Amino acid sequence: MKNVLITGAGRGIGLAIAKRLAQEENYRIFINYNNSKESALKLQEETRQNGHDAIAIKADVSDLEQVKNMFSSIEKNFKGIDILINNAGISRTSLFQDITYNEWQNIFNINVNGVFNTIHCALPYMLSNHCGRILNVSSIWGSNGASCESSYAATKGAIDSLTRSLALELAPSGILINAIAPGTVNTDMMKTYSEEDLKYVCDEIPLCRIAEPEEIAETVAFLVSEKNSYMTGQIVGVNGGFCV
Repeated sequence: MKNVLITGAGRGIGLAIAKRLAQEENYRIFINYNNSKESALKLQEETRQNGHDAIAIKADVSDLEQVKNMFSSIEKNFKGIDILINNAGISRTSLFQDITYNEWQNIFNINVNGVFNTIHCALPYMLSNHCGRILNVSSIWGSNGASCESSYAATKGAIDSLTRSLALELAPSGILINAIAPGTVNTDMMKTYSEEDLKYVCDEIPLCRIAEPEEIAETVAFLVSEKNSYMTGQIVGVNGGFCV
């Protein structure tokens, strides 16, 4: 049985990933959440009713002490995490000159420092076992940039660089680390867009539609599985041909 921790798994892409991996017989799913308690507990119950093991666990990934406590709780009962999926994150849309220092710090604390915190806590167990999978959820804006989303794009660019660098560092220890870079996905983040805005976005995508979270989850399922035995350090674009 492999232990899988998915951060920000109470909604959006993280929820879809958790549901997809919960279908696997050999996975125990740890559903990390911060604010989405109700949906996380609902997923825990649904997964257990379907005969699979799932545990909802609260922690703010930007708070190192909370992350340490989360990992201590897991290690006490289940040894450690075999597969870490860093999905938790926030976005922000604004002109660069309108971003305050505190807003800039906040998005980096969650999107980047959160990834540092979880990987730092997960690595001792993975290193001792000489195996492991780490999957970071990035974005096409991490490599392409996005007008009015400079802070968000900067955090995802940092995740891309960290993924590539750590892949080189961890490969001799048998730990594979990749990132997935979705394009526009049908999550709560899109609810602020009007129908006209969504039509404009779809017109820019060669496949003429935005992605569903389940489509992202399928790619993640492969990347963290034993079927992926040779891919590491890759930023895998799932974007409908928008950025190639």
